[in-house]
Parts: sequence; C-alpha cells; structure tokens
Amino acid sequence: QGCAPEAIDVSSESDLTKKLYGLDNEITEPFGRQCLMARRLVERGVRFVQLFQGGLGNQNTDTWDAHSNLVENHTQHAAESDLPIAGLLTDLKARGLLEDTLVWWGGEFGRTPCVQGSNGRDHNPEGFTMWLAGGGAKPGIRYGATDDYGYYAVEDKVHLHDLHATLLHLLGFDHEQLNYRHAGRDFRLTDIFGNVVHDIIA
Repeated sequence: QGCAPEAIDVSSESDLTKKLYGLDNEITEPFGRQCLMARRLVERGVRFVQLFQGGLGNQNTDTWDAHSNLVENHTQHAAESDLPIAGLLTDLKARGLLEDTLVWWGGEFGRTPCVQGSNGRDHNPEGFTMWLAGGGAKPGIRYGATDDYGYYAVEDKVHLHDLHATLLHLLGFDHEQLNYRHAGRDFRLTDIFGNVVHDIIA
C-alpha cells in the first residue's frame, strides 16, 4: 500500500511504452492506462489485478451488453480495448513477466447468434469464448467449439467449475484440497465440481 501512489503513476514511462498501450489516443487511453498500471502493479509483486473495460453508464452504450446497436457497440469497445490488451501482453513478454503472470480475459456470458429486436443480441451462457495467456497456459491453441450456429458448446466443453479448477492449478493450487467445513458440508472454491483441463496447460 505504501508504494501504491508511485505504482499507478505512469508519467515515468517512456513515450514508446505509452504508445504501446495507446495512451497517445483518446479512444484507447482510458483502458490503456489501466493495462499499463496493471503491468506496473505486477512488477511490484501484486498477486491479483482485475481490470474492467466498460461497465458504468448507459447499458447499451458504455458496456458490452449490446441488447441493441450490437455492431456499433462492439466496434466501439473492441477499438477501446484491443490495442491496450495487445500492449499489455507484448510488454509482459518483453519484460520476462508473462511466463509467471496468468492473463485471463472474458465476461460472464456471450451473445446469442440470433438477433434480439432489430439490431441487438441477448445473453448466451451456452457457448462463448474466454482466453488465457502466459502463466503456464498452452499458447496458440483453440480448445472446444460451438455448434454450426454458435449457440451451444458441443466439443470439449469447459464448465466454469473446470475453468476455475484449471486456473487454480496454473496458480499452483489443488482445488480439491482447498476445503472448509460449514454447516456439516465440505466446501471448496469450485463447489463440489471441477476438473483440471490438462489440454490447455503447457
């Protein structure tokens, strides 16, 4: 906590690094600043950093929750986030931090492949994408697939309990050993479920 003010002050970074994260562009600057601060926190030993892109303000404009105007919405948010995320991964790798830093990107659901209203998409918890980078995750692979319509996961399904078990494994924890007894029952971080997905581990 004592070094927090210095850690989040990005003014000492080079112009080249600031450009890598998109701090020279008003579209990418807000999320780019978060990504750069994340790298600085990781460098200083912070063990868990969580970033949010979108989330405050008008639901269909300021968040990814595009129940209407999907093309406009996703085009805007992809433009805001793609370059900063690429900058973060590039910078972590260049500094030798990516092999020990697990980056997990995703939301709590995807979008339906069919139209909601005239130009939006509804929530789809049945099949969607998340990605991992660094931290022992196998690079350059795709694991699992949806049906031909993109609606349901049909191949190599990964339940959230499996994802959590795998993330814990990559962080050096056995999810089956993290138990505590409450109300006469053993609980763990993946409830009573979850299998490590070894195919995505390097």
